[in-house]
Amino acid sequence: MDGVDVMWIVLAFAAGTGFGALLLRRRHKQEVIARTLVPHRTREVLSAMQSGAVIVRRDRRAAFANAAAAALAVARLDGKLQPEVADLAEEAWERGEPVEREVEIRRGVLGAITHVHVRVTPLGDELALAVANDNTEMRAAEQTRREFATNVSHELKTPVGALSLLAETIEEGADDPDMVREFARKIRKESRRLTKLIQEIIEISRLQGEESVRDHKPVDLLAVVQESIDGAALTADQRRIEVSSAVTADPVVMGDHDLLVMAVRNLVDNAIAYSEEGGKVTVSLAEEDGVASVAVIDRGIGIDLKDQERIFERFYRTDPARSRSTGGTGLGLSIVKHIALRHAGTVEVWSQPSVGSTFTLRLQTQEEGTVE
Repeated sequence: MDGVDVMWIVLAFAAGTGFGALLLRRRHKQEVIARTLVPHRTREVLSAMQSGAVIVRRDRRAAFANAAAAALAVARLDGKLQPEVADLAEEAWERGEPVEREVEIRRGVLGAITHVHVRVTPLGDELALAVANDNTEMRAAEQTRREFATNVSHELKTPVGALSLLAETIEEGADDPDMVREFARKIRKESRRLTKLIQEIIEISRLQGEESVRDHKPVDLLAVVQESIDGAALTADQRRIEVSSAVTADPVVMGDHDLLVMAVRNLVDNAIAYSEEGGKVTVSLAEEDGVASVAVIDRGIGIDLKDQERIFERFYRTDPARSRSTGGTGLGLSIVKHIALRHAGTVEVWSQPSVGSTFTLRLQTQEEGTVE
């Protein structure tokens, strides 16, 4: 290797070292600028927020984004910003005042749509603060409330219309005692159905208003099962259905006695309504690994697999004609589900057409040493 070659190697090394040093200086300068734009204390405050928080730069990138913002896909930790959020920031700078709007953001490999409310407040001419909150669940709840109101209106029209028609028929045929008695019987039946519907609408509205039972007390599930069976005795006798219990434990849970009776009674009533005359319904009570289970077993008509995913929806009926004939409102299983949720429990179904169904309510038992 001659002197010329050595010289070129030295120059190349020096150039490379200089270029590397230049890159390091440039990166350090960017970090200093970033820290200057968003001081450390401000980053700590934004990081502690539950809402998504982004400091938006004028070049449509994020100077800082907390973890919540990244989870909502409003901004990425590398500075990339959702275009809709950048647009809102530009609008806020132009107006000189906060701007807020709900934007749709696609997340994940499946592109699930999330509805995010974003409020952007300008912080001078170069920065803006974007605060984002997930509105997806709230929108779903609003949709559920609208559907509930529509369903209630529809369900109330049926018995009210029937009562009006029956009353009109009695008025026209008042001189026929047999007809009057027959239609009076039908009026009583529709009145009972209307009363039951109104009571269940009130109950499910009350249940949805709270996430858990306020006044937890020890509840003896054996007493709950027995009270539920006794309450359904008259209906069972009318259809010649035998309702029995199979008890292998006597668990105690924390909750509301009346609500748990309502849940089990609804399951028993359902089993009776969807069993053939002369059939049998069994209510079992067991406990395993600190979990109590109340199972209501029938040998009735069963439920198709396609319906099993929806039977706990309000007003959903697998057999509308049979529900009308038995006085069902389509709210019973929904009430059971909400009572289970309020007790931090679950309700499950196993069913097969022409074989029968088993509905199981599972609840955590009271821990030893728990005081009232």
